[in-house]
Amino acid sequence: MLRNLSGRFLPFWSNATTKVRYSTCSAAITLSDDSHEQSSYVPPTDHPNLPESPNFSVSRDTRDYISAILTCKNVSEVGKIHAQAIVNGFLQDLTVANKLLYIYSQFRAIADAETLFDEMSVKDPVSWSVMVGGYAKTNDFVNSLRVFREILRSSLNLDNYTLPIMIRVCREKRDVVVGRLIHKVALKSGMDLDCYVCAALVDMYAKCGEIGDACKLFDEMPKRDLVTWTVMIGACADSGKPDESWVLFERMRNEGIVPDRAAVVTIVNACAKLGALHKAVILHDYIRLMNFPVGVVLGTALIDMHAKCGNLDAAREMFDSMKERNVISWSAMIAAYGYHGKATMALELFDVMVGDGRLPPNEITFVSLLNACSHAGFVKEGLEIFDLMTKYGVRPNVKHYTCMIDLLGRAGRLTEASEMIETMSIQKDETLWGSFLGACRIHKNVEMAEKAAMFLLELQPQNPGHYILLSNIYANDGKWEEVSKVRNLMNQRGLKKVPGYTWIEANNRTHRFKVGDMTHPKSKEIYDALRDLTEKLEEAGFVPDTNFVLHDVDEEVKVGMLSLHSEKLALAFGLIATPDGSLLRITKNLRVCGDCHSFFKFASLVTKRDIIVRDANRFHFFKEGSCSCGDYW
Repeated sequence: MLRNLSGRFLPFWSNATTKVRYSTCSAAITLSDDSHEQSSYVPPTDHPNLPESPNFSVSRDTRDYISAILTCKNVSEVGKIHAQAIVNGFLQDLTVANKLLYIYSQFRAIADAETLFDEMSVKDPVSWSVMVGGYAKTNDFVNSLRVFREILRSSLNLDNYTLPIMIRVCREKRDVVVGRLIHKVALKSGMDLDCYVCAALVDMYAKCGEIGDACKLFDEMPKRDLVTWTVMIGACADSGKPDESWVLFERMRNEGIVPDRAAVVTIVNACAKLGALHKAVILHDYIRLMNFPVGVVLGTALIDMHAKCGNLDAAREMFDSMKERNVISWSAMIAAYGYHGKATMALELFDVMVGDGRLPPNEITFVSLLNACSHAGFVKEGLEIFDLMTKYGVRPNVKHYTCMIDLLGRAGRLTEASEMIETMSIQKDETLWGSFLGACRIHKNVEMAEKAAMFLLELQPQNPGHYILLSNIYANDGKWEEVSKVRNLMNQRGLKKVPGYTWIEANNRTHRFKVGDMTHPKSKEIYDALRDLTEKLEEAGFVPDTNFVLHDVDEEVKVGMLSLHSEKLALAFGLIATPDGSLLRITKNLRVCGDCHSFFKFASLVTKRDIIVRDANRFHFFKEGSCSCGDYW
């Protein structure tokens, strides 16, 4: 019996058209997932992958029932049709019964679906598949997997509706072990080459951190449709390889596949993560050339892309040109000002937004505002905004508290931040504790850092970043024995540090460097240029800060290690590869270290070059020996 098996409510697939449904496999969902928050859900005329029951002719009365079912606006209306079907004997028609099951699931009325399923005297593969999807839709993954096992035990035929759902269950649970088992089931059933199944598998492997398996499966597919290309582009971007997303986008176009709006939003999001301005320009020109309608979702993505590629003016131009804006559009522009260090402009835009009165700010808006205040050190303003949230009916969630901990922590008010953590009533997550640990690193408070690390390692024992940060705090305090313990623990758990990479744009190409990189064709010239530049900077007063070398070695060795940082190699390459006086644009996947930050300030003064650096947290605009962050980052 399936009755009385409850689940938590969370939408699982999109309630829009087939193309929008595809976008849930991609990064586009980050800009469009407010669709499930509608007060009433109007189901589509049919699910694109839901098969009809075989061997049943559909009478005129059956068609009437199906038509009536699909026009229902709420569960109450479905219940009335259900009652009529019972009275008139149409519940014995599997086509009608399965459609009722499906609509109950669409409305997330899983208890009603369970009751109907239990009452059905005859069930076919479609009936079971709909229940699998229904449980998945309500986030009841345990029952979804249980029903799927029943299907396997009963030797019922699998289809490209049920398998993708189960694969996405594994994606949501980040359970690659079960995902691999379902992959084997797909192979045995001959469904492994189906485009829907392959797209779901690629997405699952990528979300579970197995990007190598995702790429291998993608490359082995005999035929790739737009859905699969979109999924793979988004997967590469989400796994920290946005440059590969761009290569895939070009391959897709070369194979003659024209992207739809979902695919375009996905590649725009990938380009934003890449931070390459020339690619952003190329992509926006392509969108204009193809006459893609720039609605709210795409327009908001373009704002984000231009801002994260360092062109704040283009972002604002896109914002001003939008005929329609929603609260996410406003929030994106406010956030852009924030990570460009222009908190005052972020606050001014917020005043314009609330002054208009048509779009009240939501929780995302306040996260953007609080982040802007945190980056600028606007503690007073941040506290006022936090108190203002209740005026607009927004209850602070863990993201808002994380911003406040970051705001207070950066400002050195660690005790206040700690007290806020202790008194907050909502559940604390790893991001919040991570912000507090980062603040402890800045202000070298080892005792509070150990407390934060204890909770972090309990919440995310497999995240190497937490171990590295704690190790660095110990190293900065000279506690080398503790450093050794933390790094041994990492080794025991098979964890490795996320490598740091730096990208620089030169002559419409993006060049990537890692620490001590010798793979670039111009490596000799790069190291020669870096040596010459370092000498000039030292003559101007630059002194390497060996406190940022977190190894127990001699000072001379520390200075040598600092010179190998990837951002310095990228800068040296930019100086020899671009015309004198031209702007340099550099992107780092991690936080730029303090020594490199000081190095770049001197470099902007000595070389008379403006340098824009985007790191994991914000933008730094170096000009004439100073940085836009005011050394507060």
